Amino acid sequence: MTSKKPILILQMQRMGDLILSYPLLLWLARRYPGHPIFVAAEESFFRPLMKLSPAATYFPWSGANVLKQYSFELVINLSIQEKAARLAHEVHSEQKIGPVLLPDGSRFVHGDWQLYRTSLVRNNLFNRFHWADLNALDIIPHEDMARTRFSEPRTLPPGSDKIGIFIGASEEAKRPSTSFFAELIVHLLGRGLRPVLFGGKAEVESGREIVRLSGAPILNLCDTLGLDEFSAVGQTLTLFITPDTGPMHLAAWSGLKCLNLSMGNVNPWETGPYQAGHFVLRADMDCAKGCWQCTRSRLYCHDPFHPRRVAVLAQHIATGASVDLLQKATPPGLALYTSEREEGLYHLHRMDTAQRGSEPLISRFWKTFFGTRFDLWEEQKCTAAWAQVQAGTPEQAETLLAHIPEISRQLTHGLRKGVLLDASFWMHSPPIARPFTGFMHMALENGNYSRLTWASVMLHLEQLIACCG
Repeated sequence: MTSKKPILILQMQRMGDLILSYPLLLWLARRYPGHPIFVAAEESFFRPLMKLSPAATYFPWSGANVLKQYSFELVINLSIQEKAARLAHEVHSEQKIGPVLLPDGSRFVHGDWQLYRTSLVRNNLFNRFHWADLNALDIIPHEDMARTRFSEPRTLPPGSDKIGIFIGASEEAKRPSTSFFAELIVHLLGRGLRPVLFGGKAEVESGREIVRLSGAPILNLCDTLGLDEFSAVGQTLTLFITPDTGPMHLAAWSGLKCLNLSMGNVNPWETGPYQAGHFVLRADMDCAKGCWQCTRSRLYCHDPFHPRRVAVLAQHIATGASVDLLQKATPPGLALYTSEREEGLYHLHRMDTAQRGSEPLISRFWKTFFGTRFDLWEEQKCTAAWAQVQAGTPEQAETLLAHIPEISRQLTHGLRKGVLLDASFWMHSPPIARPFTGFMHMALENGNYSRLTWASVMLHLEQLIACCG
């Protein structure tokens, strides 16, 4: 038996979040050889996935008291649930990362990247870090992540014609309607493809309705397969059309090529299919970028998804069509992306050459800024990204520069008095500044507005000024 202390991961979220923890399990096993890896998770999610998971010992929440008997090398809390933060405090460990809840109700987030992650709540318009990467960045050296090569999805032999369609999602806003899926089936059949419906118990009635509306004798496997069986059946599919949902992440992890119909309040940069070689289709409208919660009268981001055009695109992806054909087949009003690795981290490459506005430039700048602050890259990378913002969107650059004196005024007052002039300052900042002011707000709150925390945030501001100078 090993004498090395175990490592504990708390992942009390849904199935997709658990699967996005799998890369971290692999990296931990390499970084901490000989240390047992424990995972506390919801049993209904981890048990059917155990055959597909990297090596780890799983504990259900009912076994939390057993974990308190161990002394850990490291505890990583990836959950937003209060019970996980409380357990993170109660277990003994040499190091803790993520939220920790003390008996007096005080809550602290340990780790720069986990703190950055908390600052994205209702503030993720310009975020370009994937959850799977954020799970690891406080612990795993960037070099280790960059050296990792995940297998790209399978390409089946010519003539393979089965297309999987997953019809569910955790929220209605995140998935197409039953009528959309019924029409999609008709158009796929018309192009010589054989669609197969997938879903869980919650999708049984929807599956029947889709079959009825389509009028087609298709295979409906809703609520008939376990997750391990789904993974096996996926070996026979040439493509999996799916909303952003747990089975999408399972499909991507098991090597099944995905076309993610990304709609509603999701951000594919954060939760898109993680491995390289998958496809993401997303509405090309401002409100669909970094959508945390829809505030419009209806879901306008669903409108550009036309079943016939999606079927055409799916056929081209399934047959390995050229980039030029994929660009031409992308439906109007939508943007098609492929998942890639860029400098060892997740990246979405937009396949068309349309004018893209200021958002990509601003997003890259903030990605390099926080990466520079947290020691991923040298300062020159941030300076170069800022030069691109100035050249490509000078009005936005001026907006940020004009707001820096107000940020400085707020922080200078806080350094003297211990409070901001305006407690909701970050929300009233212009959008281009909110990645910084949102993080600033969370850092101050996390540090109990101590003088040391004010000084630390001032250092971040000095770096921002230096980068934009």
